[in-house]
Amino acid sequence: MSPVESFDHAVHSRPKRKLDDYAPNLDGDDDDAETSELVSVRMRKDEPNAVQQSSDLSGPIVSDAAETSSAESRTTTRSRLQFFIRMLSEGNTIVIQANSNDTVKSIHERIQVMTGIPVMEQRLIYRGKQLQWEQSLAECSIQNDAGLQLVGRMRSTEHPQAWQVIDDMVGVICRLCKGELVQSSLKLIKSRMTEFFAMTPKDDNDLAIGYLQIFMYSSAPAALVMLYMSPMSGNKECADSSIRHFLNSCRNALPKNLHTQCAPIVLEFCKLLRKFTPEDTLYLACRSTLGSLLENFGGSLWEKIGVLRATKYGDDVKGLVVIQDIFPFVSELAGRLSRDLTSSMEMVLSVGPLVSDVRDFTAFLVPLRKAILGQVGITCPIAVPLPKRGYNHPSHGDEIEYLHGIFRDLLMRMDKCLGKVEERLNVRGSGDGEINYSGWSQYLTILKELYAISKLYQGTEEQFWKVLRRRKSPLCALILRYAKRSDDHRWLLEHKDVTNFESRRHLIMMMLPEVKEDYEELFEMLIDRSHLLAESFEYIGRADPEALHGGLFMEFKNEEATGPGVLREWFFLVCQALFNQQNALFVACPNDRRRFYPNPGKLPLAFDACFP
Repeated sequence: MSPVESFDHAVHSRPKRKLDDYAPNLDGDDDDAETSELVSVRMRKDEPNAVQQSSDLSGPIVSDAAETSSAESRTTTRSRLQFFIRMLSEGNTIVIQANSNDTVKSIHERIQVMTGIPVMEQRLIYRGKQLQWEQSLAECSIQNDAGLQLVGRMRSTEHPQAWQVIDDMVGVICRLCKGELVQSSLKLIKSRMTEFFAMTPKDDNDLAIGYLQIFMYSSAPAALVMLYMSPMSGNKECADSSIRHFLNSCRNALPKNLHTQCAPIVLEFCKLLRKFTPEDTLYLACRSTLGSLLENFGGSLWEKIGVLRATKYGDDVKGLVVIQDIFPFVSELAGRLSRDLTSSMEMVLSVGPLVSDVRDFTAFLVPLRKAILGQVGITCPIAVPLPKRGYNHPSHGDEIEYLHGIFRDLLMRMDKCLGKVEERLNVRGSGDGEINYSGWSQYLTILKELYAISKLYQGTEEQFWKVLRRRKSPLCALILRYAKRSDDHRWLLEHKDVTNFESRRHLIMMMLPEVKEDYEELFEMLIDRSHLLAESFEYIGRADPEALHGGLFMEFKNEEATGPGVLREWFFLVCQALFNQQNALFVACPNDRRRFYPNPGKLPLAFDACFP
């Protein structure tokens, strides 16, 4: 059945269907494929009662191919107009019949009856221009079957210049969606967006929020996504470039203290794009940007500032981003990681979990955990399943329990993955040569996130460490191969029984700062071998600590050799002298000959011997 036939069938089977249901709802949760496609329809012009002022659509609706009219009907309906109004904030389309001498204000009043949107919060755009209340439809040159756009109006005009810039940008987008040819459209949209960010205050947080709200109130995100979904040639590329320009401007044109305030707009882009293109590269870019904006403010600043979000139709800004806003991304990414972990076990050449997916999963888990601890206000560790009675926040109960399910699923798959790693390492040990599986590279990062989740629930932390103890051998191999200096590995050192000596030593080395060879001068020392310890103490004792950071240049008296080999020899001789029993600076531990302790009794005498 074609989309038009499906649409026609739905209308006849539901004669009381609301007008808002005739186009895809960009904010809704209805995933029905039949209603998610934009279907252009017209009413029969010879049936004047096809569309009433209310939302009752009992009249027949047919496609363009079935439209018929006679000369007589054209004559009788010449003063009547039928036009379509697209609600950019929701993606719905409503159909209105009116007389050509009706005022624009009367159309606004009818829209309020049909949608509930107050007249003062409506703006009608036609051919890129806003219609004035006192004008008639004829004066606005509105033709039969014309397409108008309904966007929100700000309740105040504190920033008229910023509003005008965004209004001009939305007007260009509306013209492109109608199929009009706009010269240098992409350049025009980007220039308006750049101008908007340039005029946004950088040193006044509250004032900047007011500017950024204009972008939401004007339905600019919905307009750009509508342009992205437009079938017109070039519109998709124009919208893609424009939205990416906005994402870059959020991070580059604004200071870091304002990045959080951009999160509601990026969240809106994510919601709209996920409805249509969950695997699209533009959606993935928006998702990653949102994750980075939330992750950067994951500490106490997250709790103090929060992430503001604007509501529909110009409502006041409300609260923090709640669990329901963040959790869909965590759930989506957890599903992708679960799928990729399975493929990394089954296929040797599998790339495994993508770095971008793991990074985004980590980024969204930071605010989600803080939201569970801070907003829900229940005591951790949480007992799952949650009690059905007496629970203060039942609206969050499903998400909290589902996160526990995500933990169990990913831990089970990681257990199997570590088992596969152990099998292949044993194969390598039998003489089959070096094995390098790229799919293993993100295992440690995923385990770290599972460890963070495990601290939220009762019994899960013990379950987590039990798996790592059972998979100690492959875990140590992953540490030696993939642990990087830029990562935080302290969580692995909390339980020494899950690592061996080699892996712990590697982790400690990764935690030490990397030596940088960016000093212009080396600290020079000229040492007499016969007074090695005394002269070495004298040089180092008088040296500026900052000068020692640049490195050492070592040379022995009456010898020509220099370089790293001489420095290494000097270091070896100094260590040998420190532990020489004749100097008695240190004494060996009686129970462990590998350990030495300072000799409190002879240490002063030893220093006197070194410095006579």
